[in-house]
Amino acid sequence: MSLATTLRDLHVPGTPLVVPNAWDAASARLVEQAGFAAVATSSNATAAVLGYDDGEHAPVADVLAAAAGIARSVQVPVTVDFERGYSLKPSELVERFLATGAVGLNLEDSDPATGTMVDPGEQADFLAAVRAAAGDALVINARIDAFIRKAGTAAEQLRTAIDRGTKYLAAGADCVYPIGVGDLDVIGTLSTQLDGPVNVAYGQGAHSVADYAGRGVARVSFGPMFQRHLYGVFAGSVLPALRADRNPFTG
Repeated sequence: MSLATTLRDLHVPGTPLVVPNAWDAASARLVEQAGFAAVATSSNATAAVLGYDDGEHAPVADVLAAAAGIARSVQVPVTVDFERGYSLKPSELVERFLATGAVGLNLEDSDPATGTMVDPGEQADFLAAVRAAAGDALVINARIDAFIRKAGTAAEQLRTAIDRGTKYLAAGADCVYPIGVGDLDVIGTLSTQLDGPVNVAYGQGAHSVADYAGRGVARVSFGPMFQRHLYGVFAGSVLPALRADRNPFTG
């Protein structure tokens, strides 16, 4: 069984795949050693390690090299937050991405530079072209930015997410990711109305994985939250202690 098939099969509504987001080979190994079935990356966290801001500011070659380093460091499937595809044509995107050894990728439907939502038909065509180039070798997680970009009222955001998610699944996406949605009832509606797996972000932990499972979610991810937490401890506690000549390892 290929790693792509393994990753695809792990998306089970009601029994979600929990994918902690790593940012380098060392953190990916820790995720694998902790017993998780797959590793995800965060574009924000990866960009920070590379010395860039999020939003496709990091050179695509560096992002792909980082993905390759993570993929070869673990035995479990790796799925990569690939933003909007770094302006690569679908055939080139797939060729270069598959060379990393990663088997899944997120592709978002708003412009990283402006925050503007991409026309849903255009995005569906893009996803369909990526699917045609990749066959079954990539698990495509189609991000829906209606909630995070505040596209209209709450009701309009939900309608937009359902409409876009339906189009993206029909275009060949394996999973949809309505990032920024936090209301459990809305999540339940999305899981019911969309004919495919739904990924949600755990965020700051307002809800448990069990809460999401009860709403039919198939995947739970964390974005840059782990890196931010650990770096926050480093910057907010460890380094100030060292500057004050206190033992930074005793809390």
